[in-house]
Amino acid sequence: MVEEDPGVSIGTLARQSGCKIETIRYYERIGLICSPPRTAGGHRVFATADRKRLTFIRRARALGFTLGGVKELLRLVDSGAYGCAEIHDLAAGHLKEVRGKIAELQRLEATLSDMTSHCERGERPDCPIIDALSDSLVGKPRA
Repeated sequence: MVEEDPGVSIGTLARQSGCKIETIRYYERIGLICSPPRTAGGHRVFATADRKRLTFIRRARALGFTLGGVKELLRLVDSGAYGCAEIHDLAAGHLKEVRGKIAELQRLEATLSDMTSHCERGERPDCPIIDALSDSLVGKPRA
């Protein structure tokens, strides 16, 4: 005999999944999770499958997938008609974006490192960092 899933409240689901209640409601609004049935009093009743889906969403978000990317992954999973190649292509596309962001952050780090290496951290009003950020602030009030 199969046990029936009694369901849980949104508060219990939030504790179990590590998601905030507002986040769960938002995911429901944008279609990442289905609207659950409600009690006679209007309270949502979530199933074990909803907790598993939220765990999937949290893990995908932790890997940096956008909500759009998560939605696409879930669309494929929900259809049941996907191949590993499709999932690979989505993940590979995301990896390419991540690598691009890392490269941009490395350029930013190099620029900031260069700027701070030229700063003597003294009390002089002429600061190489300000000079690098602006042509001239002469005559402009300091806040």
